Amino acid sequence: MEIDSKIYIAGHNGMVGSAIKRNLESNGYTNIVTRSKDQLDLLDERSVAGFFQQEKPDYVVLAAAKVGGIVANHVYRAQFIYENLMIQNHVIHQSYLHKVKKLLFLGSSCIYPRDTWQPIREEALLTGTLETTNEPYAIAKIAGIKMCEAYHAQYGCNFISIMPTNLYGPNDNYDLEKSHVLPALIRKMHLGKCLAENNWRQLRVDLNHRPIKGINGSYSDELILRTLNMYGISINQNEVTITLWGSGSPMREFLHVDDMAQASIFLLQNYNAPNTTPAHINAGSGVDVTIRELSEIVRKTVGYQGKVAWDQDKPNGTPRKLMDNSNLKQLGWLPSIGLEEGINKVYASYTNYF
Repeated sequence: MEIDSKIYIAGHNGMVGSAIKRNLESNGYTNIVTRSKDQLDLLDERSVAGFFQQEKPDYVVLAAAKVGGIVANHVYRAQFIYENLMIQNHVIHQSYLHKVKKLLFLGSSCIYPRDTWQPIREEALLTGTLETTNEPYAIAKIAGIKMCEAYHAQYGCNFISIMPTNLYGPNDNYDLEKSHVLPALIRKMHLGKCLAENNWRQLRVDLNHRPIKGINGSYSDELILRTLNMYGISINQNEVTITLWGSGSPMREFLHVDDMAQASIFLLQNYNAPNTTPAHINAGSGVDVTIRELSEIVRKTVGYQGKVAWDQDKPNGTPRKLMDNSNLKQLGWLPSIGLEEGINKVYASYTNYF
């Protein structure tokens, strides 16, 4: 990849896409093409075709996707499979038609079976049943991987895929209904801390910055408390309780998005589509923690002193998802940001509007 190569980042405003854009720019890549959702609807085949005809990018990073945590995946099942399939189909096919030199497709660790060997190697793909809570999203991502493999096999396209573990970092989604576990924990603990300290100023500033179901800091105390209670943040006789889904026993691995960006660019520069399968590459930290342990790290970082309860009537999700990233390591890449360091950075960023 040359320093003046034209690089299209689909999804540049998202957490991963923005991290990749920052990393490329910091390394001197200036010929970067982006389009917001308002400028280019990736669900519209004609619009995508017109964009590729006009811009003719040399490289494509496909980071655009409809994403969310366990709640969103469970509720918006049809949207998750339809929108992700359409985005992938349009971008990958137009990349083939317009002779893109290399495409990087970003997948997800949820592509792997719910019950498989740990740590999870790339060969585990399609060897068992998927986790039901995120099956539509996982199936869409599997289709994207296989589409890249198929276009390489039939047309010789240099289309590669990277499968990240759970990501976190700048530009994460803190919507309490649609966010992943770590940003949801950070926000719940922060709002719980505000309640416990009777710091309504900070709480209202948070809601003004990120309204919950349209409720911002201008609403009454009663309505705000009722809204927070819907998402497991409650106060009773001055005691604050945060209720989390499941038992806290599932284990999860986390990778800072800046590390993920470095891994993605490393593959663009150093890895080509192989003639064998599986062709995708895992990207992870190699370390996992239980959700309960994660909640304690976040509690300590935020300074939340209230109670934490676990609603075991809610689903846990996959028991464990630790990625085997030995293939990426053998190519010469390693992560550099530890979990506690990363969470501290993220919380400092989260509260920088106060």
